[in-house]
Amino acid sequence: MRSMSRQALQARRTARSGTVFREEQKPALIDIFGATFYRDHPSPSSTSNTGCSALFPGLNFSLPSFANPKEHWAVLGSSASARTAFLEVLRSKYICLPPTARTYPYLSTHKIQSENPHLRNPTKAIQYVGFDAERGGLGGSTMRGAYLSARYEARKEEMDFSLLDFLKGNTELNPDENLNVNTDDDLLARVLNDLKLEGLLDMPVSNLSNGQTRRAKIAKSLMNKPVLLLLDGPFSPVGLDPPTSKLLSSLLNQLAEACNPRILLSLRPQDIVPDWLTHLICVNEDFKISAQGSKSDVLAKADNSHIRLLNKSITTDNAISQRAQSLEKLPSEASGIPVIEMLGVQVKYGSRCVLGGWQQGSEGKQQEGLWWTVRKGQRWGVFGSNGSGKTTLLSLITSDHPQTYSVPMRLFQRSRLPSRGNPGISIFDIQSRIGHSSPEVHTYFPRSLSVRRAMESAWADAPLSKPTKLTDEGREKVNACLRWFQTELYPEAPKLDFSISNGELSSISGLRSRYDGEIMKCGSLSWASKVKFGELAFSAQRVVLFLRAIIRNPEIVILDEALSGMDESAREKCAHFLSYGERSVLWTPEARSAEARFVPSLQSQLGLVQVPGLRANQALLVVSHLKEEVPDCVREWITLPEPGTRAPRIGRLKGPVSLEHNAWSEIWGMDV
Repeated sequence: MRSMSRQALQARRTARSGTVFREEQKPALIDIFGATFYRDHPSPSSTSNTGCSALFPGLNFSLPSFANPKEHWAVLGSSASARTAFLEVLRSKYICLPPTARTYPYLSTHKIQSENPHLRNPTKAIQYVGFDAERGGLGGSTMRGAYLSARYEARKEEMDFSLLDFLKGNTELNPDENLNVNTDDDLLARVLNDLKLEGLLDMPVSNLSNGQTRRAKIAKSLMNKPVLLLLDGPFSPVGLDPPTSKLLSSLLNQLAEACNPRILLSLRPQDIVPDWLTHLICVNEDFKISAQGSKSDVLAKADNSHIRLLNKSITTDNAISQRAQSLEKLPSEASGIPVIEMLGVQVKYGSRCVLGGWQQGSEGKQQEGLWWTVRKGQRWGVFGSNGSGKTTLLSLITSDHPQTYSVPMRLFQRSRLPSRGNPGISIFDIQSRIGHSSPEVHTYFPRSLSVRRAMESAWADAPLSKPTKLTDEGREKVNACLRWFQTELYPEAPKLDFSISNGELSSISGLRSRYDGEIMKCGSLSWASKVKFGELAFSAQRVVLFLRAIIRNPEIVILDEALSGMDESAREKCAHFLSYGERSVLWTPEARSAEARFVPSLQSQLGLVQVPGLRANQALLVVSHLKEEVPDCVREWITLPEPGTRAPRIGRLKGPVSLEHNAWSEIWGMDV
């Protein structure tokens, strides 16, 4: 983007102020002029190290401390890594060259010095809250619980701290009495009122819904009295239904208008840009700024046919239709044997019914509880608002819920408990036949495992146990997935291309030569044994867990918001891989005039496919709050109601939900 002199930046802030304030009375909160940022200090001998790759080279950006009219900013981009990196830059992270190019003039004023001196430190004055990485936990602390099934248990443990304890910082089992934290009760009351949390103070934080958890994390940051609050992905659909997202946007608008604190958001291209935002800054996947300024100017630039600023959709309707036609030709066993049978299931905590509190038509009559059957070959979407019981339902299937032993249900035509002549099904048998990816699995997944070891854990009884069931065929599947998703998992490696053009179809020798060349370019995949799961970007971690769920072709695949939080290109690639595996490649042309389409892969033409995608004897369950994250292969759907309202609605799609314009509204029961 064009360089901007410091005088020009000052002139822009002066023009913005009008005649209400003098320039010297309102210095910028953040002033960045001609700065380039690095994760590690660059040196001539380490220029190839990705840690020394330049971030946002030559960045010019100014965030006012006061403006008339008010300015509400958001950073927008398809790459979660780039959005987060920009927010980290704002809060004084990463090496800045030249060192004086990033300053915080407002934090050096007499006002800050006299009212709250510790806010002179940018790391104190600017608070960061991330929403993607951990659902069911708050800030990655011990507040997330001791183990996956803890949230479903009725018994309260010592570490089940209440929301009030969390907000006051009383989360130590043996606190030092000399380090008592003095809570500002007036501030606490205001925060609770602003974020609608007054009625939740005694609830254990592990029992909060996803929308409540997001508000709690914001409240915790507000208790530190920051000058600026950076909210990374507050509207990401991981566990957030459309009504809750609308409520959260309204609450953030109130905070932003009060400027106490100032708020800066990060948004994905598919997120709805709130009306109250006034300014946007767009970041690219290569960590560069593509545009910044008023919202109207930036969005107008994005609509320009010569600029692909936001990458709104990688796949066109034509490409989706092409994929849908191929899916319809796949063999189906939807009328096959049941793998999940819910026979009047009800889940209660005391007198409170969280699932199955309705009468439902089954076998020609109205019966209590949830009646639902999933058969081999079916592709189900499971929908419902926050609190409708989706997570509880899936926890019964995966046997993470303690009541799975007592409710009337069968898995693989067997009960959990044995009966005369019928042995029960064990937890190890269930886990070996189900592939599962969810935000909860992500929260508890060991960060110390290598990328390769994380995928191989699909053949283990637990992530940290040895994958004793892993065979040579399984290792080849792992290698195939690592090669196919190398760009998403290890961007520093050479980019591989397994697609073929029409002209190559007749030359098998040419195809083999190209394939061998790509394998040589790929190398030994040694990076997968060196890079830790916890070192990956959030989107890459999601990709690893998605692959772990499908790689060994389990009888039931459960994708609970598994595609949420991925970069857009990774999400499209995973959705296609789910159905086709290595058999087909989504080819995206360089020219904007050409349409994306699906082409055969080198592996499919050479008979070298290791991972073919979903098979006809597998069942699929998908949970999502966003239409774009529902795979095209989903045909059956069930929408769970809010507790105590009505029976669930069940239907069938004629094609991909992304092509049926009224289907999404029908699923959610909204007016078209």
